Amino acid sequence: MKAIKVVLLCICLITCISASGATTIPAARVPGILNNTGSPADTARLSSLIKLGFLSLSNGLSTIKKAEAYIDTAVTLCEKKNIDIPPTLHLLRAEYYYQTGDYSNSEEEATLSMGKAESLGENNTLARTLLFLGRYYWRTGFYKESIAYYEKCITLAKKENLRGIIPKCYQGMAIVYDAAHDMKNYRKNMKFMIDAGQPENDTTSIEEGLLRLGSSYIEMERSFSKVDSILRRCVEISIMRKDTFFTAFASANIGWNYYLEKMYDSSIANYSRSLKYSLPAKQFSISANSFGNLGTISRDLGSSVRAIAYYNKAIDYAKLVNDWYSLSWVYHDMSELFIRAKDTSNAYISYIQYKQFNDSLLVSRNAERMMDARVRYEADTHNKEVAMLSLRLKNNRLLNLGFIGLIFATIIIGFLIFRGLKLKEKREISEMNQKISELTQVNLRQQMNPHFIFNTLNSIQYYMYQHDNLATNNYLTKFSSLMRKVLENSHHTSIPLRDELDALNLYLELESLRFKDKFDYDISVDEEIDTLLFKVPTMLIQPYVENSICHGLMPKADKGTVKINLKLEENYIKCTIKDNGIGREAANEIMKKKGNNHNSLGTQIASSRLDLVNELYGTSLKIIYTDLKNEKGEPEGTLVEIHIPIIT
Repeated sequence: MKAIKVVLLCICLITCISASGATTIPAARVPGILNNTGSPADTARLSSLIKLGFLSLSNGLSTIKKAEAYIDTAVTLCEKKNIDIPPTLHLLRAEYYYQTGDYSNSEEEATLSMGKAESLGENNTLARTLLFLGRYYWRTGFYKESIAYYEKCITLAKKENLRGIIPKCYQGMAIVYDAAHDMKNYRKNMKFMIDAGQPENDTTSIEEGLLRLGSSYIEMERSFSKVDSILRRCVEISIMRKDTFFTAFASANIGWNYYLEKMYDSSIANYSRSLKYSLPAKQFSISANSFGNLGTISRDLGSSVRAIAYYNKAIDYAKLVNDWYSLSWVYHDMSELFIRAKDTSNAYISYIQYKQFNDSLLVSRNAERMMDARVRYEADTHNKEVAMLSLRLKNNRLLNLGFIGLIFATIIIGFLIFRGLKLKEKREISEMNQKISELTQVNLRQQMNPHFIFNTLNSIQYYMYQHDNLATNNYLTKFSSLMRKVLENSHHTSIPLRDELDALNLYLELESLRFKDKFDYDISVDEEIDTLLFKVPTMLIQPYVENSICHGLMPKADKGTVKINLKLEENYIKCTIKDNGIGREAANEIMKKKGNNHNSLGTQIASSRLDLVNELYGTSLKIIYTDLKNEKGEPEGTLVEIHIPIIT
């Protein structure tokens, strides 16, 4: 059972509202004309072409060709009538290039629009351009620059009393902070957006702000009362405005909020209201979510027949709009229903459907991440090219100093070019070595994954032989979650510490199930450690925890304990892994008797990776083993201490 993710709002609203810029911001006055020999009729025609171009872009890719035709006609008119291109036409071209993926030209046109609008005093066009640049830099990954343009736009709008601008700026900044996972500033800007929309009677901004602000308290820093009061206010406004989208969306999330408190009657009432508005409006993703959640409520109340009927309706509506997210979790909840009913055949079929749609969802999200990476790479490359071009133009001015200055400049430039080539050569060699190290590290991670997968699949096979379907399904669910995290983390050289700890916790749960509570475990993290900000090499801690369990605790006669503690030191994170097992000496003796003189494959790989990490980041990672003994000198476990560099 799931709430409707607010990312749907980004798709439905940002694409239609923010992305088009021109359709949600009051139209600019007639553009100022420089060196104009055209008649008033030419000027009016030019203004009309620009407005038609913006209107075509607001309708999406289906009319992008029309926008291109309007732009070409407007530019041709300027050339024939000797009219300087107005800032609004530059802004239109920037929006066109943005939507067609030509980010280099998009930024150049927006910069021209900003400069001309500022010099001509066209404050409305200037504000629209600043809004565009805020969105452009968010899209290309330059969050600091994006926030700066939005703040500049707010200052201008307040000074010139421009309407329809400030709520959009706060909306844009909230989206930037959301991308940066800064929930505090995200919520703060949503509140600013709501407050800014009230004096302007901008009910769309108010509704969106209320919906996104209220929904943010459903899961993270959960507050039932805040969700209920904020989203109810959104419903009241949307019903008054007859806005079915916000009414249906907010009602569904109110239903989820009540479900989390097990207030099933109130939850059913809100999901029913959501369906009342979403079905006639053909908002099938919201309808699918509501039917699916009603199915899960019926399941929890013990009405399996009604639950299956709701689930099937959810699946039908989700398929109409290819809503893989809803299809994924609905099939998952259906599988849980059939497991409770001991209908293993249908449980298996539903679980297979869940995996198929969940995998499709992961592929889609990975494709989006790849597209984002490509966009940001191209934007960064463009900025470097512009910087290099500026440097060359600056050097070329030295040619105007005359014959003596020319010779002097030639000598200096020759020296600089020679030195630059040498530095470039060294940089390319360094980048090549770094890429080799990264590729080697990825290869080593791939060696580690099969080692762990082999051990886990043995446990799954054991449960299957025991005909324990529930345990097998539980094990498979946790195993698939861990594998998904491992696959996601394997795309990065380093990951946030939180992701590493999530994967480690899943691994320990699997091992605890595998060895039937043979050991207890505890993970503690220093409060000074920001697990989201600090990064570590992926799957670094797990091999040593595995070593403690397999070689220290498993041979132990009674129940063992493994404790993982992370503490922030001056310039590194100290991770200690302590077990009360049989000790390394006894473990080595057992391994010798078995004819195995090799150390754990996982720790061998981890040791090799540590060497690469030290080379890659110029750090000095350390692994310190300490044999623990009691007062009699008898072994009572092992302490492993890992010094992890702080990577931010």
